[in-house]
Amino acid sequence: MGNDRSLTQASDFHPEVLRLFDQYVHNVIDRHAFLAGAAPFAVGGVTAASLLEALRPRFAEAQHVPKEDPRLHGETVEFASPQGYGKGRGYLVRPAAKALAKLPTVLVVHENRGLNPHIEDVARRLALEHFVAFAPDALFPLGGYPGDEDRAREMFSKLDPSKTREDFVAAAGFSRSRPESNGKLGVVGFCYGGGIANFLATRLPDLDAAVPFYGSAPPSDKVAAIRAPLLIHFAENDERINGAWPAYETALKAAGVKYEAFTYPATQHGFHNDTTPRYDPAAAQLAWQRTLAFLNRTLRA
Repeated sequence: MGNDRSLTQASDFHPEVLRLFDQYVHNVIDRHAFLAGAAPFAVGGVTAASLLEALRPRFAEAQHVPKEDPRLHGETVEFASPQGYGKGRGYLVRPAAKALAKLPTVLVVHENRGLNPHIEDVARRLALEHFVAFAPDALFPLGGYPGDEDRAREMFSKLDPSKTREDFVAAAGFSRSRPESNGKLGVVGFCYGGGIANFLATRLPDLDAAVPFYGSAPPSDKVAAIRAPLLIHFAENDERINGAWPAYETALKAAGVKYEAFTYPATQHGFHNDTTPRYDPAAAQLAWQRTLAFLNRTLRA
């Protein structure tokens, strides 16, 4: 039962199992606690271990754009981060056509597992839409994404959050200064990366757009510093993130920040990530269409 492919969508799991998994992937509980909590819901020959296995990402099965796609040029590059860990590294991808004019740049910020194959694929999706996409790896100071999601989360907990945030600030500056860039910069982030998108909006007065997917809200006393328009995506079943929204929205309104916020019915945290059963195809497609329209509107003017 280690790879039970009958468990392919969120509705195949009891809500409590999904809640436990969210706690597990965010290091609130460990593997043992997940298995103990999920055991009562493992019925019909399914084990708690197979529930956990079914919820793990399937990168190869969900890839949209091959790394070798001839329409794109991708490379690993390093950048200076004197206020952070000293140096950062990320995946830079752009259209391969040499004749294209300078393009808007989008910083793509991963979840709390570092720069895994899914986020690289998201960067390639943006590049096919004629953006320069740069996806930094927060785990670079510890050797980079290790190829294993559990190990990646363990490594992530060892990072100095203040230095990591400074690395993303440096990555934003690096992205905007690239010769391929038209000088416009947006950020799209998922989960942890959604929180970084919110953070960068408070930190960078010249940021042109921010799109947090189910990300942690910034401190209310920082919201008045936001100058970029925001497009904010929420999952309906995500109390850990959604609980902070009323205060965040109040602060946005008080500061006169331009924002749009959408909650996608019957979705789970991580609904855009098409590597796991929490993926909701209809909601993910709609959120992505809105994201592309928003980035085109804000970064190509």
